[in-house]
Amino acid sequence: MRKITTIAIAATALLLGACNTVEGVGKDVKSAGDTVAKTADSAK
Repeated sequence: MRKITTIAIAATALLLGACNTVEGVGKDVKSAGDTVAKTADSAK
């Protein structure tokens, strides 16, 4: 569990560091949400 948390924090830091605007943050968050949704759908 600790390893997953560390990876999630690192990924969040990279995503937020990669975008320079509020619009960029929105796109990154949407992309992450889409990925989680696809993963959840495929696990059904």
